[in-house]
Amino acid sequence: MLLSVVLLAAGSTIIAGLGLLALPWVLLALRRWTDWHRRLAGGLLATTIPTRYQPLSGSAGQRLRQMLTDRTTWRDLAWSLIQMLIGLPLAALALVVAVGPPLTVVSMLFWWVPDEPVHLLTGVPLDNWPSAIGFGLLNLALMVALGLVAVPPLARGHAHLTRALLARPAAQQLAERVETLTQTRADAIDAHGAELARIERDLHDGTQARLVAIAMRLGIAKQELAGEPGLLARLIDEAHDSAETAMHELRTIIRTMYPPVLADLGLAGAVHALAAQSPVPTHLDLGRLGTLPAAVEAAAYYAISEALTNVAKHSDAGTATVSIRQAGGWLRTSITDDGRGGADESGGSGITGIRQRIAALDGTVQVISPPDGPTSITVSLPCGS
Repeated sequence: MLLSVVLLAAGSTIIAGLGLLALPWVLLALRRWTDWHRRLAGGLLATTIPTRYQPLSGSAGQRLRQMLTDRTTWRDLAWSLIQMLIGLPLAALALVVAVGPPLTVVSMLFWWVPDEPVHLLTGVPLDNWPSAIGFGLLNLALMVALGLVAVPPLARGHAHLTRALLARPAAQQLAERVETLTQTRADAIDAHGAELARIERDLHDGTQARLVAIAMRLGIAKQELAGEPGLLARLIDEAHDSAETAMHELRTIIRTMYPPVLADLGLAGAVHALAAQSPVPTHLDLGRLGTLPAAVEAAAYYAISEALTNVAKHSDAGTATVSIRQAGGWLRTSITDDGRGGADESGGSGITGIRQRIAALDGTVQVISPPDGPTSITVSLPCGS
């Protein structure tokens, strides 16, 4: 309510010119205040109340103009004015529920004084200890019952009102959803094109060149069949080694497209294999996993593999933990290490590649990596039918 009063005072002094100086700061504070209430209401209703303000840039006047033309700001203002009307009675009820029971316990010890008995509103005198304590306990029970019966529905009603006022309209959410999907699809197309170019380059410059070398050596070997046996044996050995190398490269390329271990062992088994191969001791916390789409399994496997590679290369960590949970139509994977933190996405750490793969499936990636660690990468992928 104090913020609402300050906002009203700032608006009322605009004519004098003073409010123009305070209004931008008050509107920024209002954004933080309403965002906090969005989180509170969302937690009470077991949902998320998202919002998206227009980005602010430029001079102070331009930022103020951007805030005033943002429809979300006006929804915040409407919610703030309604808070001024309903905040006082709700605060009074909360005060009674919070302070009433302990105050009753303390005060009932002083209700009965032998020379001056207290008379209740019902006319019943409190002239002995049993009556004082008995009516005190009854009052305490009424206070607790009021808190248990009245407060939860009022809190849920306030949360519903907050969601109705502060949530974005369905049309705006749809427009933002289309914008987000357009961007993620564009990123996915770019990532797909880059992946195809990489595969073509690897096959052309690596595997194909080795297979050509094998053909040349075998051709020479045919010409030397009647010649020196030692030279023939050496050429055949070289051809064999080159063939082995070429097959290894082919398996590596295929593994980056869709790891065969997923088809053989599933995501849980593949993650166990990654943990066993990791140079950093890795603990697994795998929940019950149902049937997952192949694309989701591949994206989650790639994210875990890339994250564990980063842990080994950059974090100086002693241990890592991989946690996987499937619930509510989402697959959530978290990779945490106890290293030095400070992960830099622009420094070639592979996080950008993870984001592109996950965004292509309409998932999200959250990276928390303070300078002193720990680093945590949380990947959420939709896997509902």
